[in-house]
Amino acid sequence: MSKIVFKAGEATIFSEGKDVTAAMPEIVIGAVDGPVGQAFANLMAQSKGHSAMFAVRDINQMVRPATMMVPKVTLKDSINIELFGGVVQAATADAVLDCVIEGIIPKDQVNDLCIISLVWIDPGCGPLAKEGKLDKADMYKNNYEATKLAIKRALNDEPSIDELIANRHKIKHCMWEESWGDI
Repeated sequence: MSKIVFKAGEATIFSEGKDVTAAMPEIVIGAVDGPVGQAFANLMAQSKGHSAMFAVRDINQMVRPATMMVPKVTLKDSINIELFGGVVQAATADAVLDCVIEGIIPKDQVNDLCIISLVWIDPGCGPLAKEGKLDKADMYKNNYEATKLAIKRALNDEPSIDELIANRHKIKHCMWEESWGDI
């Protein structure tokens, strides 16, 4: 059994002026015979608009640790489904594999661990992709970098509780409006 039972991490990466290609994975990583493994197995059941799929690098190239991708938003059309199962899937799988290659994920534990990654596909991607104006390379880059960072943060318990406490009154959510007052 892996010593990694349950670790969680997230990251947001975006390119200035290209909000629709932003990546915001939220991941859990843990032992296949623990709570993450149980949740992973439960995700094998499909739900309309939120179909989960394995992260594969290409046909017959499922990444290790086994990684299940789940969209955060309902995928309503074939364009967004194609982005999820194409650009984002490739970026996620490549990031997981590179985490193993770089030693972020212990190589000797890849068959004992699994990852669940909640991924963001901006609904605005569909219209841009339809017009041929979506920067898929940027979408790949952002998802790749954010997935690696989320895994690294999960396995390093980042941010630390000390950092969170130190920043409690210094950092506010990016959607927070000062007019709401201070807490």
